[in-house]
This record gives sequence, C-alpha cells and structure tokens, in this order.
Amino acid sequence: MAIAIRQLHPHFVGEVSGLDLRKPLTPQEAADVEAGMDKYAVLLFRNQDITDEQQLAFALNFGQREDARGGNIVKPQDSRLSTGLNDVSNLGKDGKPLPRDSRAHLFNLGNCLWHSDSSFRPIPAKFSLLSARVVNPKGGNTEFADMRAAYDALDDETKAEIEDLICEHSLMYSRGSLGFLDYTDEEKEMFKPVLQRLVRTHPVHHRKSLYLSSHAGTILGMSMPEARLLLRDLTEHATQKEFVYVHKWTVQDLVMWDNRQTMHRVRRYDQSQPRDMRRATVAGTEPTVTQQAAE
Repeated sequence: MAIAIRQLHPHFVGEVSGLDLRKPLTPQEAADVEAGMDKYAVLLFRNQDITDEQQLAFALNFGQREDARGGNIVKPQDSRLSTGLNDVSNLGKDGKPLPRDSRAHLFNLGNCLWHSDSSFRPIPAKFSLLSARVVNPKGGNTEFADMRAAYDALDDETKAEIEDLICEHSLMYSRGSLGFLDYTDEEKEMFKPVLQRLVRTHPVHHRKSLYLSSHAGTILGMSMPEARLLLRDLTEHATQKEFVYVHKWTVQDLVMWDNRQTMHRVRRYDQSQPRDMRRATVAGTEPTVTQQAAE
C-alpha cells in the first residue's frame, strides 16, 4: 500500500496512511515522509503500536538522534527511560505521577507554554516524534501553530523590522516566566542563553517562518522590556486560531513535527492521572544564526 497524506488543516498538518512504523522504511518511504514534513510541517500516524526502539529507528531515517540530556533537570540516574527517548510524561522513575510539589513536575509545566523544541540549544532540533502510550482522561491536547503562515500574514513593515533580529533563548526564560527560578550552578551553566534568528528560511522550499518560543527572552540590541513586548505581540499573532491545529490524543498516535516551521504547546491536564508520552528528537545540523533569511 502506497503512502497517502490527507490534509487536516487549511494551512498545514497531514494524516498519513499506508505505513506500519514497526517495520523498517524503504528509502522511498523515508523520502515520501520527509517530503510530507517539508510540505505539511506536522504529520499524524494513527494506530502505531510501537516500542521505544521502533520509534527511535523510525526517527533515525531523518537524521541523527539529539542527545536527550540538557533539556531537563532530571539526572540520568533518575530517568524513567533508558532507550534514548525524551520522557515528556508526568511520571517518575516508579511509574507513578510525579508529586505536585516535585521540582521535575514544576519544571515540566513549562511545556504548557508555546515553544519550539530545543531552541535553547546552539543547534536546535529538526524533527520531534511524540508517541502516546497512555493518554490522560482530561485535557492534555497538543496545539501546533504554523509559523510559515503566521509570517506570511505579517505586514511588510513588520517583516522588514524583524528580518535580521537575533534572539537569546534559554530554558531559564521559559521556566522563569512561570516563577520557576531555583537552579543549581550546574543547571545555570547547562541553560546558558544561546542565539537564534527570529526569521528562519526552510532549506528545501525556502519559505520564511517566525522562529518563536517561550525560551526566547530578549533580542540583541533591544532593551529587555521592548524585546519581550515584541516577542509577545508576535506570539499572539502567530497563535491565532487560523494558524493553530489542536490534536486530541488517542493511544498509539504518533505525531511528528518540524521545529523549524512550527511551535507547539500541551494544554493543562489532570496531573493525578498518568500520561505517558515519549519523544524521539532528530537533531538539527547547523546554528540558525549562520542561515540567511534571504529568499
């Protein structure tokens, strides 16, 4: 059966049929999925009863695995997963929901803010692939925003204003906006701000997109209040309903998104109930500040 992709939103998001992710992809299938990512930016694969190893093997068709360390405050010896996947559940090593007052739980609440995965790294992530193993009964939808369509809808004056702006991104900015300010010296070093372009150009189809994230805390050459107001205005613009797709999770869904073209967030859910979500992350290949925003 050949791969088919059905568009789910006027701007982006495709639902893929004709693939069993438990099996290795052929070169043509991998090329078709990558082309689908370039076009739709978010792809949904339903009914994929996969293991961690199969999920990672699928991700590796599209680049190298991003190191799971450096994106959270959980030490490797305390991690629930040892398979190379990122644990974006609300579960501790014992498999039970984290206590509401635990540092890990409070830190993870930052995922409810609009963000792009790993924009806090010098070389940010390319693709993320999230598998739903246990779905929370209340809340927990994931929303995606098409940053290409959001950029296209800006007026020419704003496009010219932001064309060459460079932002600082750090996990300390996103978590700090929620009042999480308690970091060890090791964490402060790990979360040092990095530079990212505010406007990115896709390497294949060359469409421009806004590169926004709650991790963005300031803009070079601007005062912090002025920069944060601009970032807030752009985020409000980019997350209008017309640019957003809401995904209501079903067990065994796998959703794959391009962090270079989208932003996302999880909505609040009942933290007393388990939510087991596992992410494979495909590493990016170059810093955004070396990329040209030109067509």
